[in-house]
Amino acid sequence: MRAARVAFSDERTRTAGRFVVRHGSYMLSGSGILARRVWDGRSAARYERMMRTAEAAGNPEEAREWEERGRAFRAARHQRRMDLLTAPQRLAKGAAVGVGATTGGLLALGGVLALAESEPALIVGPFMAAVETIRWIVVIASVVWGAGKVVAPWLVLLTLWNIGRARSAAPAWALPANERGSEGEPITPSVVVQALRNLGIAPLRGAIKEMEDAGAGMLGPIRIAGCGVEVDVTLPSGVSTNEVQQRRRKLAENLARHEHEVFITIPEAARTVRLWVADSGALDEPIGPSPLVTDMEAVGDYKGGRAPWGQDLRGDAALISLFQRHMLITGLSNQGKTAALRALALWLALDKSVEFRIGDLKGVGDWKPFEGIASVLIEGPTDEHVARVVDMLEEGVAEMERRIMAPAGTTFRPLILLVDEAQVAFMCPALSEDDRPVDENGKPIGAVDKRPLGGTKATSRYFQAVRKIHNQGRVVDVLLWQGTQDPTDQNLPKLVREGAHIRASLVLGTESQARMALGDKAVDGGAAPHKLRQGLDKGTVVVAGDGVKLSPGQSSITIRTHYVDDDQAQ
Repeated sequence: MRAARVAFSDERTRTAGRFVVRHGSYMLSGSGILARRVWDGRSAARYERMMRTAEAAGNPEEAREWEERGRAFRAARHQRRMDLLTAPQRLAKGAAVGVGATTGGLLALGGVLALAESEPALIVGPFMAAVETIRWIVVIASVVWGAGKVVAPWLVLLTLWNIGRARSAAPAWALPANERGSEGEPITPSVVVQALRNLGIAPLRGAIKEMEDAGAGMLGPIRIAGCGVEVDVTLPSGVSTNEVQQRRRKLAENLARHEHEVFITIPEAARTVRLWVADSGALDEPIGPSPLVTDMEAVGDYKGGRAPWGQDLRGDAALISLFQRHMLITGLSNQGKTAALRALALWLALDKSVEFRIGDLKGVGDWKPFEGIASVLIEGPTDEHVARVVDMLEEGVAEMERRIMAPAGTTFRPLILLVDEAQVAFMCPALSEDDRPVDENGKPIGAVDKRPLGGTKATSRYFQAVRKIHNQGRVVDVLLWQGTQDPTDQNLPKLVREGAHIRASLVLGTESQARMALGDKAVDGGAAPHKLRQGLDKGTVVVAGDGVKLSPGQSSITIRTHYVDDDQAQ
């Protein structure tokens, strides 16, 4: 068993398998292509198809032209069939006339030769020469026929293989790199319909075959949308949007794109999916620098402004409102989480009315630019640093409660409590320090606080502080921003992640993590941070919740964030 597993996992085995599948697909697909060509050549199917396509595109003149061409084709075909009925008589008559004329001609030639040579036997000479020629033709034909019966099947297979190879008619994964091509096909209605028809959903394929317009009626207009195109597809009855979403990779390959270049979302309209298809390779190109770097007069506006976070897939500026909104951003390690969170804080720091208190539990200097700006800056990953961050949040809770109890009409500075690498706090097992005051005899006053700093239970000081701020902090402008890695129930409890108004995620490993990061509604609506490419999609976030402008029915938006390096941040 182990030997078989090793053999099947060997790269040479996979290469051989791709070779067999590729060339087998060439012959099978070549047979289908040739059959369609023959059928189109001998029937009016091509004219019917073009006529329906023209009608679906709203072009009646072109439809009438194809209808006329089809009528002319049918008339010519009928005439050919009528001619075939009289063909045997005409062929027999022609053969008799030909044989008689040829025989008479040969005898006349023989008579001339006999008179010229005074040899009566030469009269049948040309006739016998013709008979001998026919005999040799039969001999040669019999030899060629024998060889042809052996060679012909191979020639047929070679022809079918060449037709399939010319169309690269094999699965994309089986094609060699030089045949896959780097440029995707233009997205046209016929390409989209064909991609949907070949998606492997039997009701969808059957419905498209039965449609008078060959499926074109399912499609809305194809619109230019940034570095790609967008189209709404109304699915036929019996086909759910979820079935299409689950086949995103196959749909992308059918459209000659990579999986990360196709996004499927669910708009408001029933039984409709919205496809956004990138231009081939466009998402691998970097976006421009942040306006914070290029515009030296940029200002932040906590209450009425929107932070320039990056670009959406359309290429439009992605702006986000931070007013009275708690934030959570997650993702795998080293994918740009801190940089994306810091870009928002840098913009908000330009509003001098905002106070920052920052706990960086990574402690490698990512938040150094906020020295002198943040009233509290804690940097480090140890239990002692976690204890200081917990104290910072509890002081934030006390400030929140003071503001709530203040007289009506009292104004306060916005307070941002920011914790980066929050999973370190949740996973911290340390207990609170015994920092009770002492009396004149040096004995501690009161009971010792034995609550853990971290954890996900109600006894956790960090957890309790986060919940209190989430519950009431927004109304008095005490906000919590958290960044965390690899969300799980252990390092990001359900109540905490659901308390954030803005939930953003970079690349994640699994769909279950995506649901923890963004919520079931966003993932069911098409959000897929687990489909992003680790390392290649650094800084790309999928955002759900409040604060970002979404189209009606849209549950999330994908943003390619601007990167501001340490020197620029400083």
